[in-house]
Formats: sequence, C-alpha cells, structure tokens
Amino acid sequence: MTKRSGTFDPTQPRVDASELQRITSRGLNRRELLGVLVAGGMSLAAAEAMLSSTPALGQTPKKGGRIKVAGSSISPNDTVDPARQSFSTDYSRCTMFYNGLTALDGQLVPQPELAESFTHQKATVWVFKLRKGVTFHDGSELTADDVVYSLNRHKDPKVASRANALAKQMKDIKATGKHEVTITLEAPNADLPVILGTWHFLIIKNGTTEFKTANGTGPYKVKEFTPGVRTIGVRNPNYFKPGKPYVDEIELIGISDETARVNALVSGDVHLIAGINPRSIRQIKATPGYSVFETKAGYYTDLVMRQDADPTRNADFCTAIKYLFNREEIRTAVFRGYAVIGNDQPIDPSNRYYNKDLPQRPFDPDKAKFHFQKSGVGSTPVELYASPAAPGSVEMGVLLQEAAKKIGLNIDVKQVPAAGYWSNYWMKKPLGFGAINPRPSADVLLTLFFKSEARWNESAWKNERCDKLILEARAEADEGKRKQLYGEVQSIIKDHCGIGIPVFITLLDAHADKLKGLKPIPVGGFMGNAFAEHVWLEA
Repeated sequence: MTKRSGTFDPTQPRVDASELQRITSRGLNRRELLGVLVAGGMSLAAAEAMLSSTPALGQTPKKGGRIKVAGSSISPNDTVDPARQSFSTDYSRCTMFYNGLTALDGQLVPQPELAESFTHQKATVWVFKLRKGVTFHDGSELTADDVVYSLNRHKDPKVASRANALAKQMKDIKATGKHEVTITLEAPNADLPVILGTWHFLIIKNGTTEFKTANGTGPYKVKEFTPGVRTIGVRNPNYFKPGKPYVDEIELIGISDETARVNALVSGDVHLIAGINPRSIRQIKATPGYSVFETKAGYYTDLVMRQDADPTRNADFCTAIKYLFNREEIRTAVFRGYAVIGNDQPIDPSNRYYNKDLPQRPFDPDKAKFHFQKSGVGSTPVELYASPAAPGSVEMGVLLQEAAKKIGLNIDVKQVPAAGYWSNYWMKKPLGFGAINPRPSADVLLTLFFKSEARWNESAWKNERCDKLILEARAEADEGKRKQLYGEVQSIIKDHCGIGIPVFITLLDAHADKLKGLKPIPVGGFMGNAFAEHVWLEA
C-alpha cells in the first residue's frame, strides 16, 4: 500500500527553488518555512536570507482589513454549488466557502486538505482519512458521510454536475469509519488525489440541496450572495488551519470588460483583478502602487490542423506549418514577452512531467519549404480561421501568412467574430485556432484533447500507441516510470499530431501593492482561484 501524506521529507539534503515553491504553496508561516529549510540542509542564516529575498515569503502576514476583488465574469447564474460551477469567478467564490479533500500546490502536486492522508492499492482502491475536529459554518462536524454525499452527487444526472465525466470512474464511494472514506475506481488512476483537488469536488454538508447560501468548512462564511451582483464573505473564526485566513472580509464582484477591470484597479475601487491583457501592463505599472501578478501555466492558443480534411490531413503539410512558427517573434510581438516557448505538444514547463529533453522545433523556412513541396498542396489558397476568441490567434495568423509567402504557400486568413466562434468554426474548419485553459494534470489534459475518442480531439487525430501510453501512465503510481511514459507521449504528439503549439501564454492578474501573499498555482489565475485564505493587507 502506497501512502501520500503530503509532508516534507527532512532527510533530503537540500531545498531547491521548485521544492521551495511547492512547500510554500501549502501556506506555512515564516517559522515553519525556516524549519523546513534548515531541515533541508540550509544554515539558519541562509534560510533567513532566502526568505527575505523572496517576495511574500519573508513577510509576516497581517490580520484585518477588507478587500474587494474583481473576477472576469458575472452572471445571474453565479453559484455556490461546487458541482455546477462554470466560470473562474465561480471557482474563486466557492473556494472562499469550501475545501476539498486535497488541494493543489505550486507544482500541481495534491496536498492533504480535509483529508489528513490518503493511501491506495494499485491506484484502484483509495482510502482517505479525514481530519478530526473540522466543522462546517453551522457548527456541525465534518464526517465521512459528508464526503460520500458530496462525491456521489456528481454522478446523479439530476444534479447536472460539470464534473460528471470525471466522477463516473468512482465505482464505489463509502464511509469505512466516521472519519474515513474508501473510493474504488473502475480502473487504476494515480491522479485521483489531483482530481479531488479541483474546484468541482469541494465538500458540502450531507443532504444539502439548496444553494441560496453556502455552508462549507472554508476560510470565509457567507455574509451576502447575490447572483449577478456580488458575494461577500467574512472570516470564519473556527477555520481548521491555525492563523488563517488573514483578511476580515472579502467582496467578490465580476467585471466582464478587461479595460473596465483595469480602470477599477488603478482608480482604487478594487484590490485585485483577474485576466489582464499584456497591452494593459504599461498602464498598470505606470500607476504607482500597482503590480502585475504572473502565473506561468499550461494555457495555450493552438493551431488546429484537422486530420479528417484536406489539405491538413497531409503529414508533410502539417510539418511545414510547424516549421513556419517563429516562436520567439510570437512570444515577444504577440504576447509582449508574457509567454513561454512551446514545442507543439501540450505539457508545459511548469508541469512536473514536462519532457525537457525533447528537441525544440526551430523556425526553419528551408525545412518548411521542403515539406510543403513534398506535400504537393501547391499555390491553391488555404483558408485559416482566426478570432479574438482565441487569444493572439489573429496576430499569429498574420505572422504565419507572411512566413508562408516565402515558401510559396498561400494562406488566406479569415478573421471572424468572437461570438459564435466555438460553435461555428472551432473543430469544423480544416485549419483554425483553438484555445485551451490549464488543466490540473497531464492525464486530464491528454484524455480530454488527445485520445482518439476524446470529445474535444481538436484535430481528429488517432494514434493507438499514444492512447495506450496515456492509459498506462494513468495507472502508474511510480513517478519515475510515469514521467517516462508521458515523455514518450509528448514526443509522439510533437511529431505526428495535427496540433501546433508555438507558446504557452502566461496568465496575468493585477493587484494593489499593499495586497500580499499571492503565489502562482498553475491551474489558473488568482492562485488557481484559491487566493482567499492566502492574501493579506499590508498596513
């Protein structure tokens, strides 16, 4: 039986930057961080210096104050039902009021949350031991029955859970003690703790059917919830994490227009905003007292070359297009430096399974010309669909068009409106752009977008070897072996799939400088939408 308790191993001889990011994302205070660093082989003086030189880590959180936060969406359908969340503002709202069995850290490694530990047998039978003494906002104790109810609810068609497809793999969910839950899967999945650390699987009280308010275990209690208007949370004095949260009250609103969000920030109306465009950075940085918060993650706009249509089904045509990506120019000119070079496969460098040994595909017009001539497509215009709905796609399409002219390829860029793009053009035209949000694990990303039968298999690509490797990696509990399997998957996708990924786009939020405690969690902005319990106001 394999155990994951999420504790740091003090026998390790040193603490590197990635390990520091992982342990700090668990919300340890300064004294605890010093203890971990010293146990990892640092002198006390070196540990003090590291914390003092690292933003937020060397500062002591302060309690008190009120903050106002603006997400990028707002709707009369806003919800505090974890199962029915749809937008990032929903995720931020629900993580104010609830907790999951696990939580994802800065490396997207699942750490214990409501569960104090989790064990498994061959990644199929999982046992979660719950923390004792955790209470809901109404004062009732968290027990296994609450967890069983919360998870089973996702499988009920009447609930219309957004996580139904993920929950179906849980064949049996039962309480095996007052504070113990056993989950048996249909097939092995070493990623179950990752899945349970995502927003939809937050735990609600047994029997809850109405969501006019929220009764969770989270850091804040509902003071007001008015869908389409605002949400106000007040500090939960009985929160199970000692010392947290720090802010007395959080007001969460939604501002759909990016320019309006930026103006609300720099005018002092809000302390934190989501989803800014790189073009707004100059305005924010030019305003004293405001900064940009970056999260490097697996967010990408990809070129989709359908394998069930001409000319994009032609392997040489696809290869030619990939060699025409001037990735550095896209990074700097389109995204103003707020992007990381991609390599035509979807696992980004922030992911612990990223294959850093995969040779980088360069911008090479000569190789592009060779493959284009070999494809036999000729000078017939090829339509390329782009839209503001896929960030940067219009600009990337124009750059690709100019590069293609030099090898005799005639690309006709069709710019279409954002409204209706996903229903009318995405996955319906031979050549066009998609946009994929970060996913919590390699398995979820690959299963949704790259398995042969996947609903969102954008390029209609089918590869039996890749399908087999994805299933093997899902069942493999050994991290080293799993990384090898995912490494081969990345190589196959890079060389054979009809998807081009020139860069991974950095997620950008912005905040008042007096708001402290933000650290990147690469499943989304706002610390993976879990900022509420981590931030504080500097006096």
